Amino acid sequence: MIRTLMLATTMVGLASTAVAAQGVPRAADGHADLSGVWTNASVTHLTRPRGETKLAVGAAEAQAIAKAAPQVQRQESDAAPADPKAGAPGVGDPGGYNAFWLDPGSTVGQVKGQYRTSWIVDPADGQLPFSAQGKALVAKAAAYSRAADRPDNPEAFEPWDRCIISSRGSGGPGMLNNIYNSNYQIVQTRTYVAIEVEMIHDVRGVAVFPTKAAAQAAHGPVALRPWLGDSTGWWEGDTFVIETVHVNAEQGRAGPIFLTPQGRVTERLTRISPSQIFYSFQVEDPAYYSRPWTAEMSLSAGPSRLYEYACHEGNYALPDILSGMRAGEAAARKAKAGGD
Repeated sequence: MIRTLMLATTMVGLASTAVAAQGVPRAADGHADLSGVWTNASVTHLTRPRGETKLAVGAAEAQAIAKAAPQVQRQESDAAPADPKAGAPGVGDPGGYNAFWLDPGSTVGQVKGQYRTSWIVDPADGQLPFSAQGKALVAKAAAYSRAADRPDNPEAFEPWDRCIISSRGSGGPGMLNNIYNSNYQIVQTRTYVAIEVEMIHDVRGVAVFPTKAAAQAAHGPVALRPWLGDSTGWWEGDTFVIETVHVNAEQGRAGPIFLTPQGRVTERLTRISPSQIFYSFQVEDPAYYSRPWTAEMSLSAGPSRLYEYACHEGNYALPDILSGMRAGEAAARKAKAGGD
């Protein structure tokens, strides 16, 4: 009787596994199929808002958080009818975008059925565990970013302003959500997984190796310093693991994920249903962080296709910005000379 019950329990377990496996699309080689277009758009950011103690919140609280999110309020404000009696706007800086051009998402990110207040799950407070060196770098990066708003030369711009890599960390490693274009297309073969990032049209090509050891041995020399890092991958069951090292030093200091070329990011993508991939990554870099840290988010089925992102149409933007800066400086010098 006991053996019969054990056999029945085993058969039920196998049946459940088979049903679960049937729900996950598979590639020709039997691995879970990650191919498709995916999005991580949401109002949830990498770090948790200060004062928020919970990682997961209920549906009502998630709705309130989303409604109060600055990007959502900005979109609602910009969408409101204009007052025809208000007259023309005053002279001033119009800013880079109005909300019409933005698409940050309007809901709190959901992971494993939970509404999440941050991508970071470890440390428990949802904050980046910066070391003293990391905190100093963040301050320098903020100063660099302010200087980039008044550039002396092309190299003074941030990498994404020069259309080299995706902004706000959306290109990876890890792949964060952005203010728009938070979409990714994954093309999977037996030997390669390519991840095309809609923002600035990056592509991460990851060679697939049979084992973790083989993938780690295949990393190139640190002297190459590739943008988006040196990535290799391997399968662990239905999870595709990507290990990235040797991130370009300029990318690493620009953030929002700060890395030295010796840092290591391990990403995991698990197809959990026809419409969702569970995505997580761990960052290890003792130079900038006091401990490893981990983040999670869902990649949900996105638009049917991606369109080309022409970062600076015709490459006019950078020369025009620099010309404007030089003209402004010349005008300031002329005004000062006249005042003297």
